[in-house]
Amino acid sequence: MKKLLTVGKDPDPRFTLANERTFLAWIRTSMALILAAIVVATLLPEVKALNGLVTPISIALSLMGASLAFWAWLRWRKTELALRLGNSLPISSALFVLAVVVSLLGLTMLLVGVGLVVGL
Repeated sequence: MKKLLTVGKDPDPRFTLANERTFLAWIRTSMALILAAIVVATLLPEVKALNGLVTPISIALSLMGASLAFWAWLRWRKTELALRLGNSLPISSALFVLAVVVSLLGLTMLLVGVGLVVGL
């Protein structure tokens, strides 16, 4: 952290604070994914429509939450460095990966819900 503070010049505090708020938003999202994993693991094992999907869904949510927390820190650091050096802000493919994983998990849960309504 100290090393980062010696690079370039101090950016406008508003940008640094906005970068921190973005980091915290990603941490909240990470925690929500981990909480969803706990909910799936504890409340859904008895649902027959899931038929062995509880564990993989829980693992996927947990891994995504943990990965997102680490990615949030990396993203914060890269953005802070870009601000200090006056460079363009970084663009990350992690957003696309997160969107795809959450979409797939959402579709899976939709199919499970439909299966519960239909009585599968």
